[in-house]
Amino acid sequence: MSVKTSGLILAAGAGRRFGGGKLLAQLDGRPLLQHVLDLAAALSLRPTIVVLGSDADALEAACRWREEQRIRNENAQQGISSSLRLGLEHLADSKAERALVLLADQPMLTAGQARAVLDVAQDGLRPIAVPRYRGTPGNPVLLEREAWRLAADLRGDRGMSQLIERRPDLVRYVELPGTNPDIDTPAELGRVSRGVG
Repeated sequence: MSVKTSGLILAAGAGRRFGGGKLLAQLDGRPLLQHVLDLAAALSLRPTIVVLGSDADALEAACRWREEQRIRNENAQQGISSSLRLGLEHLADSKAERALVLLADQPMLTAGQARAVLDVAQDGLRPIAVPRYRGTPGNPVLLEREAWRLAADLRGDRGMSQLIERRPDLVRYVELPGTNPDIDTPAELGRVSRGVG
């Protein structure tokens, strides 16, 4: 990969719909977060920033860490946008030219899907790359450095989707096969474990 790409893993959510402790839940013998950490390592994202929340101590103990930089969002209750802003602020001092934003509750994302987003040619005009699964926008989102400052205005429990809606002129879409489901409830985890949906 010729362009220096960083990773930003958003892992500070409380997982209320799951009943708490969502990212510690096991899938194929690993915590949900571990799947995303392993993917970031396989993609050689440098640096990789992981934004943790109230489960930080438990996640740090449960996961296998490499060179990831872990930071804690003390304002995680303000929503995912606060984690995105915090992570990008930390990346600002790096030499990365772009950031792949990964959600910690999407353990089924494949390296092939992620690479398809990373391989989008830089056209210099559209600094946000968004995958679409069966025509529906999803994650991970790729942000060129010039777009990082735009996250400063994001608020609440929505991430880049609010910016994507407001500024479609900045977005390029990548059509991907398959799906990339969120795991929000124990039932959804059960379906993914059984290979359903």
